[in-house]
Amino acid sequence: MPLLLIAALLMAVSGAPGLARASARRRRGADAVQPAGDAGTERVATALLLAGAILGIVAVVAGLLGRGPHSVSASWAVPGGLFELRLDALSSVFILPVMLVVAAGAMYGPGYRPVREGARHGAGFRFFYGLAAGALPVLLTAQGTLLFLAAWEILALCGFFLVSTDDDQPAVRRAGYLYLVSTHTATLALLGMFALLGGGDPWLRLPAAGSLPAGGAATAVFSLGLLGFGLKAGLVPLHVWLPSAHAAAPTHASALLSGLMIKIGVYGLMRLISFYAEVPAWWGWTLLGAGALSAVAGVSLALAQHDIKRLLAYHSVENIGIIVMGLGLATLGRAAGAPALVALGLGGALLHVINHGLFKALLFLAAGSAIRASGTRELERMGGLLRRQPWTAVFFLIGAVAICGLPPLNGFVSEWLIYRAALTAAHHQIMGLALAVLAAPALAVVGGLALACFVKVFGVVFLGSPRENSPTTSAEATRGMRSAMALLAAGCVGIGLAPLALAPLLRAATAEWAPAIAAAGAIAAEGVSGGLREAAWLSAAAGLLLVPMLVIAAWLRRRGRIAARGVPTWGCAFAAPAPRAQYTASSFADGLVSTFAPGRSLERTSPPALFPAPARVLSHHPDLALDRLLLPGWRLTARLFVRVRAVLHNGLTSAYLLYVALTLLVLLIIFGGK
Repeated sequence: MPLLLIAALLMAVSGAPGLARASARRRRGADAVQPAGDAGTERVATALLLAGAILGIVAVVAGLLGRGPHSVSASWAVPGGLFELRLDALSSVFILPVMLVVAAGAMYGPGYRPVREGARHGAGFRFFYGLAAGALPVLLTAQGTLLFLAAWEILALCGFFLVSTDDDQPAVRRAGYLYLVSTHTATLALLGMFALLGGGDPWLRLPAAGSLPAGGAATAVFSLGLLGFGLKAGLVPLHVWLPSAHAAAPTHASALLSGLMIKIGVYGLMRLISFYAEVPAWWGWTLLGAGALSAVAGVSLALAQHDIKRLLAYHSVENIGIIVMGLGLATLGRAAGAPALVALGLGGALLHVINHGLFKALLFLAAGSAIRASGTRELERMGGLLRRQPWTAVFFLIGAVAICGLPPLNGFVSEWLIYRAALTAAHHQIMGLALAVLAAPALAVVGGLALACFVKVFGVVFLGSPRENSPTTSAEATRGMRSAMALLAAGCVGIGLAPLALAPLLRAATAEWAPAIAAAGAIAAEGVSGGLREAAWLSAAAGLLLVPMLVIAAWLRRRGRIAARGVPTWGCAFAAPAPRAQYTASSFADGLVSTFAPGRSLERTSPPALFPAPARVLSHHPDLALDRLLLPGWRLTARLFVRVRAVLHNGLTSAYLLYVALTLLVLLIIFGGK
């Protein structure tokens, strides 16, 4: 545990030298870029982040092997505070991807956003990136509510500054403010939740697993926790901040936000449910329904996107939904006393936490490389990057296969466990619990739509030919960027082919989450290992099937190079069609979008006429929660308050005297009898 604290400190201070140098230069009035000195502080930040990530991984492994102390406590001059950190298996599940993604971001950053291009924001960005990375393990191991909330607030502010890095753009400022409002709404909900949980404990210590009764304020605590943690995780319809924030942030910050920071919402929900010895079934049904809604809505909205980063952001909503579906099944298992359902549901959810952190960060980093090469985030303007960026294309393809839940990669393994959990519920003797089998077809729909979405993205971005002569760097990603993507890709392949390596971690985390169920159901632990073993065999079979396919593809490619190139017999007078005549992302997904995500609106840049000028048709798909409910509601409320203010603030002295008299009368009625 001391190693983990040192790792967090190293990452937290990694950007401090660069920030101090930039502040000193501004005080001297030297605003000019100094690449040599800034490059030095950037190398220091990278080294500290990598050292912290390596120490963090060593600390997690040592903790799992039972070596060294598992907790650290110190005196803290905060009234009612408790500075105590404890590393357990449940925390380790979340910390492991934190360290891997932070290490990948440290290697990726200097190539993606070099000093000479990001000098204005570089020092601040590196500082808040490192501070967020250091706050994550503190939050995930905090044993006191004040320390938890302090780390939560640090992450909230770091997230705001990361999202607002390029704040000279209006869209980025809007995304940052929306994120800030949402995350502080979540903080208010958590303050209420912890106030109810604290009771008479002056130290405000987090309750131990299974130590609270189900009655009392449990319903209010769960409701507030679902609001606060659900906002951070991006559950539908609380996801309104997520797509714009992840699209606005620099790419490796998007990987941190999407792969890691939204997971603290999932972690909070898991911890909250673990506090109670017994849980009502409606908690599980609520989580299962919210997860299914988020998964289907997220992938449906992703299909309609033209911005590659917004598309990936909506897939985060989808995958958070899958994780919460697994948590909902496990909660139902606890309510029904079904150990196998608990183990499979929670095991699948926890494994998907790790897997999503890896493949979503990989997809964002590969997308960032494609954005640098094409000069745009718009899918309709990309194309033909496979020839110019073959390594980026391969890494993006690995991430796409993983996120679609296809073998032999890691996304398949975790989704397989959740499938098994749903089928286990179907065979349970309690008839109501058997309805949880409906999670299986929901997962199947999500998987099919995700596959269609990434076929669209890969085909439009990497295949075909460039659609526009936009400014490009056209070069492959730098060595550091490729190393970062290779690290994450290796994790996706390794977990997919050898998932049993994580079985002890999943069993230990499940035992901590539900001690009573774990003690009563020793067979359930073997059920997780059995599910992982089945997934490993299926992944191995899929891997073997890929070998002849790759051999045939290589042979066809070689034959294509040596074959004589002739003119096609009939090309409808278009032997060489214009690049813009290729399929677009909109046309490819139009049928599925109109079926699963209705509400698309079309816009024209110029009105039709008898002899129309060149025009461009643009399609826009509104987010129902934000664009159809929240923003109109805010505008209506603002207009209402403007009218109320106009009536009350009318400039008449007699009216103001009446307000004072009425206020005094109300106060006398309330406090007069005391």
